[in-house]
Amino acid sequence: MPGSSAPQRDVDRVAPALADALPALHRALDRLVARDYALPKPPEGHLNLLRHVAEHEGATVREAADALLMKPNNVSALVSQLTEQGLLERRPDSTDKRAVRLHPTAVARRRLGEVRALQVSHLTEALLSLTEGEMDALGSALGALHSLTRGLRSAAH
Repeated sequence: MPGSSAPQRDVDRVAPALADALPALHRALDRLVARDYALPKPPEGHLNLLRHVAEHEGATVREAADALLMKPNNVSALVSQLTEQGLLERRPDSTDKRAVRLHPTAVARRRLGEVRALQVSHLTEALLSLTEGEMDALGSALGALHSLTRGLRSAAH
């Protein structure tokens, strides 16, 4: 990212390590949740859209697509699937009847909560196996990871 004061050798070491570690962490957590979830775990794209709509109730398909860095037609297809599954509702916009606003159903909120609880439970268990120094390092890295995410999201728009 422009304006970085990190030495190039550190960047060259950390970038590939993050590129390997983050997807591996995500896959491991995803497998554990899928194993322990009572229902078939929804695909990640479904969960991402449901999370976004739960956090931004009344979002449009275009707004969700922009936020999720997806094409609107792909989000529209996901919305159709999730609506058929009873997880999303499409409601007309109160001021523009041509526009549709997305709302999660109670079932969607419950399932998101169940998946989130499993994720937190597995992460908690894994974090308890770390040393105090490793926990401190992870805690210190969270702010940097959020900044890194913002920078990448900004560049992806």
